[in-house]
Amino acid sequence: MQRLEKSSDTSGQTYSARVVLAPGQEQIASAPLAGVVDQLLVAENDAVKAGQPLMRLISPELGELQLKLMEVSSSSRLSQKALQRERQLFSEGIIPERRVQEAEATAAQDAARKRQAEAALRLAGLDNARIRSIADGGSVETSVTVRAKGAGLVADLSVKPGQRVQQADLLMRIANPSKLGLDIQIPSARTAQVATVKGSAITVVGRDGVQGEALSVGPTVSDNQILVLKAVVTKGAEQLRPGEILQVQVPFSGGSEGWTVPLQSVVRQGDKAYVFVRTEKGFVATPVSVLASAGQTMRVTGGLQAGQEIATASVIALKAAWQGKGGSN
Repeated sequence: MQRLEKSSDTSGQTYSARVVLAPGQEQIASAPLAGVVDQLLVAENDAVKAGQPLMRLISPELGELQLKLMEVSSSSRLSQKALQRERQLFSEGIIPERRVQEAEATAAQDAARKRQAEAALRLAGLDNARIRSIADGGSVETSVTVRAKGAGLVADLSVKPGQRVQQADLLMRIANPSKLGLDIQIPSARTAQVATVKGSAITVVGRDGVQGEALSVGPTVSDNQILVLKAVVTKGAEQLRPGEILQVQVPFSGGSEGWTVPLQSVVRQGDKAYVFVRTEKGFVATPVSVLASAGQTMRVTGGLQAGQEIATASVIALKAAWQGKGGSN
């Protein structure tokens, strides 16, 4: 048995939260071309810098793209020379202007095809200097190097040497853990109050120096009637890791409302919660709304009064009796 007593709560209600990366703090390295993974240049949890090589791929498509650039570059050079010659002949009155216009159209088309071929190689991972060298007839590349777009840690390495990949296949994820967020699970019973906490300070239980700030609430409620309150970690992010589950305190207005009861005293019937209140005639199932759950306690509100006693033992037997599956209560 437990007697209900009001308790002040100035620090806030406690809820479970998952540590997540802040928006824009994760990048995906994908295969620019179909091919075979030739060599991995980093391992999981390695720190990488922007532009650092991550792996090399061997791709037959790379050779085809380089050959196409060589061909269109040669055609472009010839069409430019032909255009210059036609302009010279037109200025001397030897040919009509139509010949110049035709040569200009051919040169423009060849220049466009060259830019397209250069863009394809740029997307494949070749830098501008190497592309210019290929266009001028230099040696071709046999492999393409995948590079990091930004700094971070290798969080998920999805391929191995010798593995075949298709264009756009996931190769690895790179996370920057310097900016983290919190996905806080709030019971939907708090819908009316949860919108008021935007901008409020969030305290992480058991982590001195770790603080956050409430940002926004998700637009939907999950199947288990949970809202997600999103927060950003403003201090102490180095003490946390993405994916970690922890407890946080959210300061709602009117934070002292409700009753703190043992976890085992609350029973479920469908989507509703009940506690068994002792009366002169026995125990009565009283509906309550769960405001928060932390550890072995819950905070509930409902038709309860200070001084009432609720059952904390043999609750399953009381529920069975209440549902007509056992003796009287």
